Amino acid sequence: MSKNMNKNFRIAHFMVGKDHKPFIVAEMSGNHNQSLDRALAIVDAAAAAGAHALKIQTYTADTMTLNLKRDEFLIKDPKSLWNNRSLYDLYEEAHTPWAWHEPIFDRCKKYGMIGFSAPFDETAVDFLESLNVPCYKVASFEMTDLPLIQKIAATKKPIIISTGMANEKEISEAVRAAKNAGCENLILLKCTSTYPATPENTNLVTIPHMKKLYGCPIGLSDHTMGIGCSVASVALGAVMIEKHFTLKRSDGGVDSAFSLEPEEMKSLVIESERAFLGLGKIQQGPQAAEKPSLQFRRSLYIAKDMKAGEVFTKANLRKIRPGFGLAPKFYNDLLGKKVTKDVVMGTPVSSDLVDTPLADESKF
Repeated sequence: MSKNMNKNFRIAHFMVGKDHKPFIVAEMSGNHNQSLDRALAIVDAAAAAGAHALKIQTYTADTMTLNLKRDEFLIKDPKSLWNNRSLYDLYEEAHTPWAWHEPIFDRCKKYGMIGFSAPFDETAVDFLESLNVPCYKVASFEMTDLPLIQKIAATKKPIIISTGMANEKEISEAVRAAKNAGCENLILLKCTSTYPATPENTNLVTIPHMKKLYGCPIGLSDHTMGIGCSVASVALGAVMIEKHFTLKRSDGGVDSAFSLEPEEMKSLVIESERAFLGLGKIQQGPQAAEKPSLQFRRSLYIAKDMKAGEVFTKANLRKIRPGFGLAPKFYNDLLGKKVTKDVVMGTPVSSDLVDTPLADESKF
């Protein structure tokens, strides 16, 4: 289905894929609190923290829902951050005014940071195309909107699709819709659509499964608190991490409770890259950097002065550092054997000091 998807590709000036450090995206969402100055300050802070990209969302309350207060248009969940809010009022508060998009993206460019957005309907795609965004995000709640995915794919730009709540059939349909409409560069994000999400519901081991199943790079849209799950995802192959971002959680806002603050984002950028570098390759035996340390392994040394013909005992034969003598595995084999010449304390034991052949190394 997706065998032709690229494993490494470019989003603007940043290479994304299994051979490159994780692509870290700061999601502004509604954390601007309806202030353009705050939105631009969030861009500044994301850039200072080292994020590679900043993402916003492109919709209005009217493109998302109807202005109704009936039960089905209200959030009725005591565990939700938005309990008792109407969908319309929530989206009215959270949306990023379309007139702000260009100054936000321009501020991103000032720092060499990638600015892009998640369009929530076809009109938003047209608008974002007028701003020449480098890529698109499809939110989890929209990933079953196949006409929207087809519209985005027709731009021929990279697409990032979050898969919160989606089953295998729905993800396959989204991938197929994107590919058939012209998408060649696709990232799927493992996502848990609860806000905040718990580590127990994050199921990071799904990442390599998704990579095998859909044949494209996989990332993580992480709604958990902190950076632990995000960093762990890199070890499982995540090529991208998206985290909500704010200046200070105590400032409030629709998404602030589960958003990273600047120092946390800085830590995520640093630690995720360390995790990526730590993956390395399959390797056994001493690396070049380790070879100087070999001398500090334990080995067999003469612990007391000995005369030729004396027998090796626990009193005169020790397993100590440094490592210039025979390996400790020969210790028991040497006990009871005779030394071939006079030796002083501190002499590393070598095979020519032993009067009979040592045990076959293959038995160890």
